Amino acid sequence: MSAVTFNSVALKSSVNQGFLANPSGTLNRRGRLARTLVVASLAVVLMAGFAARSGAGDQVSHATSYVTVAVPAGATLWSIASAYSTGDTQAMVESIREANNLSGYDIAAGARLRIPTA
Repeated sequence: MSAVTFNSVALKSSVNQGFLANPSGTLNRRGRLARTLVVASLAVVLMAGFAARSGAGDQVSHATSYVTVAVPAGATLWSIASAYSTGDTQAMVESIREANNLSGYDIAAGARLRIPTA
C-alpha cells in the first residue's frame, strides 16, 4: 500500500466571489481614484438636485422701495393705486395687495398701506 498525502493549504479562487475578489480591502491607486471620482460625482448630482429643488438660480427681483400712506376717508384701493401708478393701474392694485398681504380689495379709512415705488 502506498500512502498519498495532500497538502492541507486551501487555495482561494477569485471566481464567483463578487465584491470579495479582493478580500483584504486594499485598493491600488487606480481603484482609489475611481472610488473618489464616483463619490464626488454622486455628491455633485445630489447637490444639484437639492439646489434645483430649493429654487436656487431663480430670477431674483430687484429690491422695491415703499412709501407708507394713511388711507383717507372714502378712498378705495383703485383710487390710491391710480394716484401712485405710472402706467397700469390694475397692476399697481395687485402690487399694493401683495405688499400689504391683503386678501380682498376692501380697505378701512385710517389704515396704513405700503405703496411700492418703481
